[in-house]
Amino acid sequence: MENNEYTASSIKVLKDLEGVRKRPAMYIGDTSKRGLHHLIFEVVDNSIDEAMSGYCDKINVTVEEDNSVVVIDNGRGIPIDLHKEENKPAVEVVMTTLHAGGKFDSNIYKVSGGLHGIGVSVVNALSSWLKVEIARDGYLWTQSYERGKAVTELKKGAVRKTTGTKVSFYPDPEIFDKIEFSREYLDERLRELAFLNKGLKIELDFKPEGKVESFQYKGGIKEFIEYLDKNKNPIHRHPIYINKAVNSCVIEVALQFNDSYTENIFSYANNIRTIEGGTHLSGFKSALTRSINQYAKSQNVISSKDPKITGNDIREGLTAVVSVKLPQPQFEGQTKTRLGDREVEGLVASVVGDGVSEYLDRDPQAAKKIINQSIVAARSRVAAQKARDITRRKSALDSANLPGKLADCSSRDPKKSEIFIVEGDSAGGSAKQGRDRTIQAVLPLRGKLLNVEKTRLNKVLGNITISTLISSLGVGIGKEDFDYSKLRYHKVIIMTDADIDGAHIRTLLLTYFFRYAREIIEKGNLFIAHPPLYQVSDGKKKRWAYTEREKEKAIEEIGGDKARVQRFKGLGEMNPSQLWETTMNPDHRILRRVSIEDAIEADRMFDILMGNAVEPRKDFILANAQFVENLDI
Repeated sequence: MENNEYTASSIKVLKDLEGVRKRPAMYIGDTSKRGLHHLIFEVVDNSIDEAMSGYCDKINVTVEEDNSVVVIDNGRGIPIDLHKEENKPAVEVVMTTLHAGGKFDSNIYKVSGGLHGIGVSVVNALSSWLKVEIARDGYLWTQSYERGKAVTELKKGAVRKTTGTKVSFYPDPEIFDKIEFSREYLDERLRELAFLNKGLKIELDFKPEGKVESFQYKGGIKEFIEYLDKNKNPIHRHPIYINKAVNSCVIEVALQFNDSYTENIFSYANNIRTIEGGTHLSGFKSALTRSINQYAKSQNVISSKDPKITGNDIREGLTAVVSVKLPQPQFEGQTKTRLGDREVEGLVASVVGDGVSEYLDRDPQAAKKIINQSIVAARSRVAAQKARDITRRKSALDSANLPGKLADCSSRDPKKSEIFIVEGDSAGGSAKQGRDRTIQAVLPLRGKLLNVEKTRLNKVLGNITISTLISSLGVGIGKEDFDYSKLRYHKVIIMTDADIDGAHIRTLLLTYFFRYAREIIEKGNLFIAHPPLYQVSDGKKKRWAYTEREKEKAIEEIGGDKARVQRFKGLGEMNPSQLWETTMNPDHRILRRVSIEDAIEADRMFDILMGNAVEPRKDFILANAQFVENLDI
């Protein structure tokens, strides 16, 4: 009989950094692209902490040809003296022990992003090799590690008059699925850090592409706003900038209003992006609403016939960055996505309230434009609510028949259900006949799909195609109505033709989801189908080809001159069985999940491609024309 006793001998103690290697996702999120890049950011964050403390003004990041990484700063250098309790050099303790570092001593780091002391030791644990070089106390000191363990003693080297730390490492192939860094991914975070730390110079030398980028912004987050609003039309010339230290908390805010219909607020605590906001964001929003309403009341600029201006009305067309730096921030959860410090809310509200009121008094012309835009937004909100009510009444009347030409699936379990959004009745007909009716719904788009980037919500709700889409998905639209929990299908699949028109419809749909149903993207529910371009056959054998290269290979395999090539210009040209076999069958199809790796860059791209400004779109087309595969002429 097998011995299944649960005794003390069953308890496994993972010493040193073995636990990190055993469960890496607990420390870096995953072992794919995001986790791989997280290694670089953990090392960079240590250098940023030196910068925030005033000891570092330059950071160099190099990705070598072999994807090893080097991070150099000109800070104080990691301490090399003996740690009395551990009887090891301090640098070795930092590199090989979780929850060890200077971040726990508020006298050393008054402000820090890495509060848990796990960063660089985790990088060490998940690297096949790591080498640290420290310029400190007049000399260069070096030590080497392999998979988290020291393999050399700390060595004293040449005389050095400067100070700083150099960390070189190579991610462990035993841990990561693929070791290949993305320059764009690194660019965005390093640029963001440079904006958030005024004057700090960060240089990225990405040798696989032979490209060097340098980021340095003397205007800090004020320049950040100008970068974010580059492709928008601001309604006042210069961003409102507020910077004040209160009770050991540094509050820095920049904001600008533009003529778009969406708000973009990015909040940070100690350089950490707080995706879910928190007390600093709540303080900012309440102060902005109060200040603008008070000014409007004092100037008698709101008519008694106008609806009351809400915070959402005021924030229409707002771009803002809210950054706080404080000694010991209380984040909610290990992921640090929400700031929980109650005191911060009042501090930010007070500082922002004073700053915004002062700006409005100083520039009455800009104040008038901001308030007028808020009034128009309030009127549109009321109109949108009426449009929603009409949509709800229609839905109630038609509850027996789902919206438009939606062919629903029989399953009522959202986790098992999926919906294909297709263009036109022809493709819709093939998809309806070819689908698995148990789990697959099909919604053919009818009429012109609206560009929501250029349209207010009340107009969006009035568009029959968008209205049908909203009703089919079941989640509603707008801040008051959107409810992710009501999503009727956990796979929402955009299936369009592989031509220029299909690409345009796909972009319009992606714009809608990004602006009005972003949570569907963030929760991983949005996909793009990948239909084949060709069928290659000789009467007996057949191959599906998704690219030109695959077509040529298929022709060669089937027999050259004997091969017959069928080009599918649209989904409607496929019969139901072909569409099922190639694009809808879960066992064989290719689906690409839509994700938002960088919300800032995604926002800029939608501005460029779908916004009102023509010049940025023209520049983008000229710069990328050489990469176009499908050109309709």
